[in-house]
Amino acid sequence: MSRYHLVTLGCPKNEVDSEKLVGRLGADGFMSTPDPDDADLLVVNTCAFIGEARQESIDTILELAEHKSDGARLVVTGCLAERYGDELAEAMPEVDLVAGFGHDLTDEHGDGCGSGSTTTAVTLGRRPPKGVADFDLLNLPRPKSARPWAYVKVAEGCDRACGFCAIPSFRGPQRSRSVNDVLAEVEALEVAEIVLVAQDLAAYGRDQGVGERAIVPLVRAVSERVRRTRLLYLYPSDLTDGLIDAICETGVPYFDLSLQHVSVPLVRRMRRWGNGDKFLARIADIRAREPDAAFRSNFIVGYPGETEDDHDQLLRFVEEAEVDWCGFFAFSREEGTYAADLDGQVPEPLVAERLAELRELQDRITARKRDELLGREVEVLVDSIGIGRSHREAPEIDGIIGVPDHLPAGTFATLTVTGSLGPDLEAS
Repeated sequence: MSRYHLVTLGCPKNEVDSEKLVGRLGADGFMSTPDPDDADLLVVNTCAFIGEARQESIDTILELAEHKSDGARLVVTGCLAERYGDELAEAMPEVDLVAGFGHDLTDEHGDGCGSGSTTTAVTLGRRPPKGVADFDLLNLPRPKSARPWAYVKVAEGCDRACGFCAIPSFRGPQRSRSVNDVLAEVEALEVAEIVLVAQDLAAYGRDQGVGERAIVPLVRAVSERVRRTRLLYLYPSDLTDGLIDAICETGVPYFDLSLQHVSVPLVRRMRRWGNGDKFLARIADIRAREPDAAFRSNFIVGYPGETEDDHDQLLRFVEEAEVDWCGFFAFSREEGTYAADLDGQVPEPLVAERLAELRELQDRITARKRDELLGREVEVLVDSIGIGRSHREAPEIDGIIGVPDHLPAGTFATLTVTGSLGPDLEAS
């Protein structure tokens, strides 16, 4: 039996794509191996969101190339392949196939194990070509989760035109799955927690301005089938009262808000909605409804035109909002985006200084929020032996809770928080 070795980079949406590739490769007779030296097929599912992600993807490809045995093939797929297919194929002769979304990874003839002398680039676009509709990544079946939780991607692409983001250029416009398809996948995964993801999750159901947003009925339907339902990536203007209520009703009042900045001029330059006052008011409203709500957000630092006053506004917002978790990222100039040619580029040393200031502030806030939980009871889902999460911690991106080793993975337990260290807790 042929063996494959798969490396996944980037966001949870990429993880879902990889799990669907795993299902397809298994159906094609491939078996997974943790040893790249033992693989007939080496696959890198890449990320291309920002410069650092692209570099990590390239480094990973080159590292795997060193493990390619005679007769093995190295395939690059994912966002980097879709965005830079031809350039990647030309620049990296180590790679046998650069496969965009919707293209079978074995090869153009399906044999999977032959070795070619030149790299082939296949950049097919967001939808699979005519005749291979069964290889639509969005709707491919996937194996049962090996963990007690799973990401479920409910839509592909994005209809927004944020100034800094190139994703719509290679992921395409939003294309929502049907509610029935999503629910069928949820049931097949057989997990205790489902994490719904999409590039613009709250807009689910309304594609290219057509149709009605269906995120609220979807959340309620999913929560009828699993113990926990969690949502990632919510655009703030679509965080309606109905959606807030639906999230709170799931028992997982966790709000991952895509804010990016709070200064009015800068938010407009980003081609986005909102400002610090609106965001604070919405967070306060949610806390009034559900005092135990947890919040996560992300912000871009050093966007073209960001002034010292803009930065100070963001510092004040972070201090006042006191969100549980927050990421700060340096602006990455992305070819083809509105922001790529904007004036007012912020010097890299100043960006680094601002990042350090914000991260230091948020670390103190996160540690304080965790300290406040000492002595409180929490319901924990045990992810693996000794490690669990309450509703406040999304898998893989937030802190964890250390739990007694005798608790089996996949079970729930009500425990008391006994210790706190930075982002992590101990409970017994």
